[in-house]
Amino acid sequence: MDTNFWLQRWQNGQTGFHQDRVMPLLQKHWSSLGLAADAPVLVPLAGKSLDVAWLAGQGHPVLAVELSPLAVTQFFADQGLTPTVHETPQGRWYQAGNIRYLCGDIFNLSTAQLAEFQGCYDRAALIALPPDLRQRYMDHVYGHLPVACQTLLLTLDYPQEQMDGPPFAVPDTEVQQCFHPLWQIQQLESRDVLAHEPKFAARGLSRMETTVYHLTKT
Repeated sequence: MDTNFWLQRWQNGQTGFHQDRVMPLLQKHWSSLGLAADAPVLVPLAGKSLDVAWLAGQGHPVLAVELSPLAVTQFFADQGLTPTVHETPQGRWYQAGNIRYLCGDIFNLSTAQLAEFQGCYDRAALIALPPDLRQRYMDHVYGHLPVACQTLLLTLDYPQEQMDGPPFAVPDTEVQQCFHPLWQIQQLESRDVLAHEPKFAARGLSRMETTVYHLTKT
């Protein structure tokens, strides 16, 4: 799986992962992170998620990172925003108000840039990546977020042998192994969602759970 996989998905309109509402679990649990309203927040692999606008609406300066130019331009169009745009070696930067988008690879963010974020919202990044890229992503992003950074992480778990990802199964055992001891891990909620995801049931899954974690960098 490479960048072309995701670019092609957007080009072909294969974006069933996009939700036409703000994630209720974000609205329910974000305040538990205790972040100041003006704390800068990173949203990796953001697509055109309405969650980005919701976080900005709470007062946060938000940096969303997304590979697809289509996703980025559609986000601003959907929000009725006209961003300023400029090119850099990292990719194309868009900004409107307190929302910035980097249209480029998450691995292009520098160590210094990652160190600026006091919060992170990972709904679609960790579960979008196969194991080899997942570890590289963990090392680059989570490895360079600063001490005391607060993250809201959403995962999915299902029998991986029953379906090819993405999204990929990231069980609690993997979360504990990957984040401990550099991150304090608090499980906020876990729920069975298969009954609400008929497309996954149709692909043969026997179970699917989503889990919400509050992570604190120590």
